[in-house]
Amino acid sequence: MCTSIIEIARAEGMAKRGDEWFPLSQTVVAYDHARHAPLGDVITLDFINTRLDPGARAAVELTLETARELQAALGRAIAAAEFEEAEVRGKGATLSLAQAA
Repeated sequence: MCTSIIEIARAEGMAKRGDEWFPLSQTVVAYDHARHAPLGDVITLDFINTRLDPGARAAVELTLETARELQAALGRAIAAAEFEEAEVRGKGATLSLAQAA
């Protein structure tokens, strides 16, 4: 049975198919039965460029547990990157009164 669980987000970046890289325009996140993985229902991440041919996509099918672990890893990496940008590189860093004294 199809779940009809689909989320679409704007994407800016690059993906690789074969030996070629292409720019991304969207990421589609879905929960449904696997099409390729020998699994039941999976989280599918589909990175695409809607302005290119239908082959301009990179997709993965993940178990829910793997998707949870990926979500946690992304959260940790994003938090570390935000700290790097704000504190180390000074982008968006604010000077607190304690630092000014």
